[in-house]
This record gives sequence, C-alpha cells and structure tokens, in this order.
Amino acid sequence: MEEKRNRRPARPRDPEPRELAEDMIEGRNALTEALRSGRTIDKVFVAAGETDKALARLSAMAKEAGAVVVATDRRKLDQMSPTGAHQGVMAQVAAHEYATVEEILQRAEDRGEAPLLVLCDELSDPHNLGAILRTAECAGAHGVIIPKRRSVGLTAVVSKTSAGAVEYMPVARVGNLANTIRDLKQRGIWIYGTAADGRTDLYHADLRGPAAIVIGSEGQGMSRLVAESCDVLVSIPMKGQISSLNASAAAAILLYEAVRQRN
Repeated sequence: MEEKRNRRPARPRDPEPRELAEDMIEGRNALTEALRSGRTIDKVFVAAGETDKALARLSAMAKEAGAVVVATDRRKLDQMSPTGAHQGVMAQVAAHEYATVEEILQRAEDRGEAPLLVLCDELSDPHNLGAILRTAECAGAHGVIIPKRRSVGLTAVVSKTSAGAVEYMPVARVGNLANTIRDLKQRGIWIYGTAADGRTDLYHADLRGPAAIVIGSEGQGMSRLVAESCDVLVSIPMKGQISSLNASAAAAILLYEAVRQRN
C-alpha cells in the first residue's frame, strides 16, 4: 500500500484589513486637518488616561469646534480602528452640515407657513433618525432638532437610511434640548411630547398652528426635563398587545396627523 504523504496543513489566509467607516477618521494628523478645514466633527474618542499635551490640545480644538469629546478605553479604540494606528484618537464626522434653529424657523417664514418641527430627545439608533428625516421631508416639516450629547448625529448610516432626505431637511444640533424648547415656546411654538400616558390623544391634539413634535429615545422615552417642558403630552391610540411604537413610526403618525389637520 502506498504510504500517504505527510501534508502540512494549509496556512489560513490572513483576513483582509477592514475598511475605516466612511464617517470615521483616525489619527492626530487626520483630525487636525479636518478641524482646520472646517469639517463638522460630531464626536471625538480620546484614549482615557492619556496625558499627552498634544492630544489635550487637539481635544480642546475639537471642543471649541463644537464636537463632543469622549474618554474611551484604548482597547475599544483598537477595536474601532481597522489599522490600529489611531494614535489615541478617533473621530466621527458629520455626513452633512448642520443648520441652526434660526435657519429652520426662517425656512418656515419664507414659505409663509406655521413652523412644524421635530425634536429628537436622545435617539441613539441611526436608522431611526434617518427614517424620521425621510418622513419629515415628505410631510413638509421645516426642520429637525437633535441634542449634541447622548444622541446619534448625521452619520453615513443616517444619511443612507434617510434615502437622500438629509440633503433637503435641515438638522440643527443644540447643546441643551430643554433650553431650546423654552426658546421655541417664547417664539409662540407649542411643544407636543409623545408619551404612552399622555392625557391628550393624537386626534384631539391641535397641530394646525406653530408646533414642535418631541420624540423620545428608543428605550426610555423623553427625559424628565424635556417631558416637563412640553405644553401637551400626546398619546397614540394602541389597540394591540404591544404598548409602544418604534420612534420613527411614532414620528410619522404625528407628522401626518399634522399634515391632515393643516390641509
């Protein structure tokens, strides 16, 4: 019988290097140049415990530019980086430029329409925000407002999920949503928060005038301060066994009730 040849086990192929997500940049030089060019930076992840003065200066530049700076475990940075050459810093950039609240309100005035806004209170799922932008654009809303902290920004995933709506729907990013609500109320805009225990059901909420619809986060709903700042808490009739709707679905229902009333 012919002896079997001793064969060496096939060497596993090296995995192909991962590509850096299109809404992420890594490394100090890349972030420095992005800031110098005026590119909008949503969030900067800096290695926790890093005492490098150059990195501290870079973090200060990012904060001054309006970015949220987050101390992050270096192991997490390693996982986020496809090359491992992040130099202790990575950043998430906006897929689109942000508007201001003033620009959104001016948009309504230019159209001769009562403002119709959507305020997103700490949404973390980019698919939800993208879907809300798409519906808001289709419903003729004048703009969407999101907070800087604990909220997804205009990432590439948001842009893709919006099916192009991000190009037409202004999004403002504010430091404090409760303060922004107070300012909107002083301008005569009524704030309608969505809540399962809201005392006003959807079909008895008057959305014909200047209105801002507040959509809470996926898990907790509206934060306490935001809920307390609302003029009206609106509930959506629920006839099934499940007690709540997806955030983007709730936004769509309220927006199109506003469209129905305004028509």
